[in-house]
Amino acid sequence: MVIQYLKQSSKFFMTALCGMQMLLFASVSAADVTAPGSYGVKTYRVNSALYPFVQVYVRTFDHNKQPLVNLNAMNIGLMIKGRSYDPMKRQYAIQTIRQRTDAVRSVIILDASKSMSGNSFETALKSAARFIDAKRAQDEVAVLAIRDTKEGYDLVSNFERDPSALARRLADIKVDGMKSRIYDTIGAAMQMCAMSSQGSAVDPSLGSFIASCSVLVFSDGRDEGSALSRSELNTRITTLNVPVPVYSLAYGRSSRDYFKNLESISKNSFGVYYLIGETVDMMTRVVEGIQNILLSDYVITFRSYVEVDGEQHALKVGVEYPSGSKKFTYDSSKFEAMEPPPAQAIMNAIATLNQKMPASPDGNPYFAKTGQ
Repeated sequence: MVIQYLKQSSKFFMTALCGMQMLLFASVSAADVTAPGSYGVKTYRVNSALYPFVQVYVRTFDHNKQPLVNLNAMNIGLMIKGRSYDPMKRQYAIQTIRQRTDAVRSVIILDASKSMSGNSFETALKSAARFIDAKRAQDEVAVLAIRDTKEGYDLVSNFERDPSALARRLADIKVDGMKSRIYDTIGAAMQMCAMSSQGSAVDPSLGSFIASCSVLVFSDGRDEGSALSRSELNTRITTLNVPVPVYSLAYGRSSRDYFKNLESISKNSFGVYYLIGETVDMMTRVVEGIQNILLSDYVITFRSYVEVDGEQHALKVGVEYPSGSKKFTYDSSKFEAMEPPPAQAIMNAIATLNQKMPASPDGNPYFAKTGQ
């Protein structure tokens, strides 16, 4: 995997940054903590395959569920086992998914029941096609159509990178379903995400590492005949080790009471609910916004100084946003201090990282302890 790094700024900048980082992990009593709901930070994946280099995947969002932009070492801090990394020692770097070769996967669900037929469904198809056209070469999309089959859906396409192949398969979808087993289909999409080759960094070729997998649902939310209930689906969602966000585009002529089913699932899954109703022209803008969310996640790559022991160790990511606001949000996770797999591709990637991020001369990436 080729790791690119943001350029470091001037000495003056780094001096200011040092002070900001010390503030970032100061005690809560020393700063005004942001009010609930202002913005959030979620660590959804930690990859130790290139140990001692660890990659932390983080999603951020403001009160409108939009990603925080232009975050860097000025306002993202890293703490390992209770000690803060000193950014002046340059032992961690920050990028967005957009800047990397990591791929993202998405499962598009199209409600192909007869109640969705007509201009609205055609607009949903065009919006799905727009989402596919806007993806990067390494990103992969699968498509499920809710129809009257034994499972409650058709597998229109498994994960695919080729936009032309996906477009041909979209065009073959028939809108003839009598029932909408929405919960069963979302459950199947989440299973596809869970079974995908996420977390593998053995093959460093373009897009081989799947950073995240999400689900997009185009439907009116009126479930009929699913084996899973909404409650059971939400329970399954909350027990996932890696979040699978569900982005719901609720549209159609059905009662808006059914839209609440999609709203519940999206909010529970760390996704976003979009009320389209009969204003279907909004769909294209919405899918472009979803694409932006998926590519705006941040990846923090740091060099660990914890000895290999096969154990899990605490890490914490802190964000101050906007810079200088003294409004802090934290999220905790863990990483494994492990020997990397003995694969040549892995060794090559670690060698590249060693060149990009040489070890600190004193073997200490942290701020000096208080009083020293």
